[in-house]
Amino acid sequence: MLTSEGGPDDRLFYTEYSYLCRRIKPTRMFDLKEIITASMVLFAVIDIVGSIPVIIDLRKKVGHIQSEKASIIAGLIMLAFLFLGEEILKLVGIDVQSFAVAGSFILFFLAMEMILGVTLFRDDEPETASVVPLAFPLIAGAGTLTTILTIRAEYHTLNIAIAIVLNMIFVYAVLKTSRRIERFLGKSGINVIRKVFGIILLAIAVKLFVGNIRLMFH
Repeated sequence: MLTSEGGPDDRLFYTEYSYLCRRIKPTRMFDLKEIITASMVLFAVIDIVGSIPVIIDLRKKVGHIQSEKASIIAGLIMLAFLFLGEEILKLVGIDVQSFAVAGSFILFFLAMEMILGVTLFRDDEPETASVVPLAFPLIAGAGTLTTILTIRAEYHTLNIAIAIVLNMIFVYAVLKTSRRIERFLGKSGINVIRKVFGIILLAIAVKLFVGNIRLMFH
């Protein structure tokens, strides 16, 4: 009950209201911590380092990979889903928190794939290294697009957009130097990186689930 004297009930109301506001829109523009965290999440989900063997195999098949076009188109797909994805959800009557909870399960299983080295999701392997199969689904796949909309419930849109651009720069660099990276890291090095980011992704999946499930039932 709200009191005219601004008593304990009044303060409790505003405390709970402020908490909800921070949870619903807890972020601010150009938050370096958020940019770093979102970049790490996307880096783990895109898993471009883990995809190096596939990239090299594609390069052997067709002789050339269109690194620039693949990176740009994948980035545009992700940015479009970042800004239009919520409107798509509204059309089918789903709120962002519900989607974020569902997305946290996807992140959980992706993390388990990376940690345990098992395959839970199976996509058709691209037959050529043209722009479309390389940009989608290898880079901007279903898991990546789900992740983008999932973390939008937690981080500011601009920070996620910056994280996407940073990841696309890194993806471009990996596509250009995939052979040298594989020789430098070796299969064991690539596996270690995948497991480390799998653990990070698992922790973030748990955080997203707990935070958004609390909002749904508050």
